[in-house]
Amino acid sequence: MKKVVLVAMAALVSQLFAEVITFTKNVPVIRSVETSRYVVERRPIEECWNEEVPVEDNSDVVGAIIGGAAGGIIGHQIGGGSGKTAATIGGAVLGTIVGKNLAERNARPGYRIVKRCRTRYEERERRVVEYKNYARVMGREIVKYSDRPLRRIPVKITIEY
Repeated sequence: MKKVVLVAMAALVSQLFAEVITFTKNVPVIRSVETSRYVVERRPIEECWNEEVPVEDNSDVVGAIIGGAAGGIIGHQIGGGSGKTAATIGGAVLGTIVGKNLAERNARPGYRIVKRCRTRYEERERRVVEYKNYARVMGREIVKYSDRPLRRIPVKITIEY
């Protein structure tokens, strides 16, 4: 148990006195290799136009309702006694038919302008040229990509003790 406590204390004390040094070193490039690849670029193009579309006309429904109501009222006025209900129903039915027919005959088709759009894509292939720059740091080979050949590569080095 004493050994575990002693090791833990030693680790804690070593952490209190540990230091970290960070610096940047410019490493010379060993070789640069040109590489290329093709990239497809898609550009959206919106095309819009105005279009006439027919408007739905509900005047025949309105005419039927008004005609039915008017026919029912007239039939109620004409009928008498026990035939009053039959005259009201008959007037409403006839009024509905007449009102609907009159509304359909006088109806004019309507149109409205609607803006319609669609998106199409224009594709273009483009060649991208880049350079793979190789360098050696502390016995290891590193690679940095760039748009031109480099002479040096900045490397950040951190040392802890």
